[in-house]
Amino acid sequence: MSFLSKLFGSSASSNHIKVLGIEAFKLGIASKGKQLIDVRTASEFKSGAIANAKNINFFNRPAMEIAFKKLDPTKPVYLYCRSGNRSGKVANLLVKMGFTEIYDLKGGYTSWR
Repeated sequence: MSFLSKLFGSSASSNHIKVLGIEAFKLGIASKGKQLIDVRTASEFKSGAIANAKNINFFNRPAMEIAFKKLDPTKPVYLYCRSGNRSGKVANLLVKMGFTEIYDLKGGYTSWR
Protein backbone atom coordinates (compact mmCIF):
# COMPACT_ATOMS: atom_id res chain seq x y z
CA MET A 1 0.00 0.00 0.00
CA SER A 2 1.45 3.38 -0.97
CA PHE A 3 2.02 6.15 1.53
CA LEU A 4 -0.70 8.33 0.00
CA SER A 5 -3.26 5.55 0.00
CA LYS A 6 -2.40 4.90 3.64
CA LEU A 7 -2.91 8.58 4.40
CA PHE A 8 -6.12 9.13 2.49
CA GLY A 9 -7.58 5.63 2.58
CA SER A 10 -10.40 4.68 4.88
CA SER A 11 -10.19 5.83 8.45
CA ALA A 12 -8.66 3.41 10.88
CA SER A 13 -11.29 2.77 13.49
CA SER A 14 -9.04 2.18 16.41
CA ASN A 15 -8.89 2.21 20.15
CA HIS A 16 -5.35 3.51 19.75
CA ILE A 17 -6.50 7.10 19.07
CA LYS A 18 -7.94 9.31 21.78
CA VAL A 19 -9.21 12.83 21.15
CA LEU A 20 -8.44 14.94 24.21
CA GLY A 21 -9.69 18.29 25.46
CA ILE A 22 -7.21 20.98 26.41
CA GLU A 23 -6.76 20.03 30.08
CA ALA A 24 -6.18 16.32 29.41
CA PHE A 25 -3.82 17.19 26.54
CA LYS A 26 -1.83 19.53 28.84
CA LEU A 27 -1.47 16.77 31.43
CA GLY A 28 -0.33 14.31 28.78
CA ILE A 29 2.30 16.54 27.22
CA ALA A 30 3.72 17.26 30.67
CA SER A 31 4.68 13.58 30.97
CA LYS A 32 8.12 12.23 30.11
CA GLY A 33 8.66 10.07 27.05
CA LYS A 34 5.97 11.64 24.91
CA GLN A 35 6.34 12.81 21.31
CA LEU A 36 4.57 16.13 20.63
CA ILE A 37 3.95 16.73 16.93
CA ASP A 38 2.51 19.83 15.23
CA VAL A 39 1.39 18.90 11.70
CA ARG A 40 0.70 22.47 10.54
CA THR A 41 2.75 24.28 7.92
CA ALA A 42 6.04 25.93 8.85
CA SER A 43 4.46 29.39 8.65
CA GLU A 44 1.60 28.33 10.94
CA PHE A 45 4.15 26.84 13.34
CA LYS A 46 6.24 30.04 13.35
CA SER A 47 3.16 32.11 14.21
CA GLY A 48 2.81 30.22 17.49
CA ALA A 49 3.09 26.66 18.75
CA ILE A 50 2.88 24.56 21.88
CA ALA A 51 6.23 24.53 23.70
CA ASN A 52 8.57 21.67 22.71
CA ALA A 53 6.46 20.59 19.72
CA LYS A 54 8.20 19.23 16.64
CA ASN A 55 6.84 20.56 13.36
CA ILE A 56 6.14 17.93 10.69
CA ASN A 57 4.31 19.61 7.81
CA PHE A 58 1.26 17.60 6.71
CA PHE A 59 1.49 19.05 3.20
CA ASN A 60 5.13 18.03 2.60
CA ARG A 61 4.46 14.33 1.98
CA PRO A 62 8.03 13.07 1.40
CA ALA A 63 9.42 14.83 4.48
CA MET A 64 6.41 13.79 6.55
CA GLU A 65 6.87 10.12 5.66
CA ILE A 66 10.57 10.24 6.59
CA ALA A 67 9.86 12.06 9.87
CA PHE A 68 7.16 9.59 10.93
CA LYS A 69 9.49 6.66 10.33
CA LYS A 70 11.92 8.28 12.81
CA LEU A 71 9.32 8.44 15.60
CA ASP A 72 9.26 5.73 18.26
CA PRO A 73 6.04 3.68 17.88
CA THR A 74 6.35 2.45 21.49
CA LYS A 75 6.03 5.98 22.94
CA PRO A 76 2.87 8.10 23.16
CA VAL A 77 2.33 10.58 20.33
CA TYR A 78 0.45 13.83 20.93
CA LEU A 79 -0.75 15.50 17.73
CA TYR A 80 -2.30 18.79 16.81
CA CYS A 81 -2.94 20.96 13.78
CA ARG A 82 -4.94 24.16 13.36
CA SER A 83 -8.42 22.72 13.86
CA GLY A 84 -8.12 18.93 14.21
CA ASN A 85 -8.67 17.83 10.61
CA ARG A 86 -5.06 17.19 9.55
CA SER A 87 -4.05 15.70 12.90
CA GLY A 88 -6.99 13.28 12.69
CA LYS A 89 -5.73 12.03 9.32
CA VAL A 90 -2.21 11.72 10.69
CA ALA A 91 -3.49 9.78 13.72
CA ASN A 92 -5.09 7.22 11.40
CA LEU A 93 -1.87 6.95 9.41
CA LEU A 94 0.19 6.39 12.56
CA VAL A 95 -2.10 3.53 13.62
CA LYS A 96 -1.50 1.90 10.24
CA MET A 97 2.24 2.35 10.83
CA GLY A 98 2.05 0.45 14.12
CA PHE A 99 1.71 3.23 16.70
CA THR A 100 -0.57 2.24 19.56
CA GLU A 101 -0.91 5.31 21.78
CA ILE A 102 -2.00 8.44 19.91
CA TYR A 103 -3.62 11.54 21.36
CA ASP A 104 -5.20 14.23 19.18
CA LEU A 105 -5.99 17.72 20.52
CA LYS A 106 -9.71 18.40 20.10
CA GLY A 107 -10.14 21.62 18.12
CA GLY A 108 -6.42 21.87 17.39
CA TYR A 109 -4.21 24.86 18.11
CA THR A 110 -7.17 27.18 17.60
CA SER A 111 -8.73 25.80 20.78
CA TRP A 112 -5.38 25.89 22.62
CA ARG A 113 -4.94 29.66 22.25
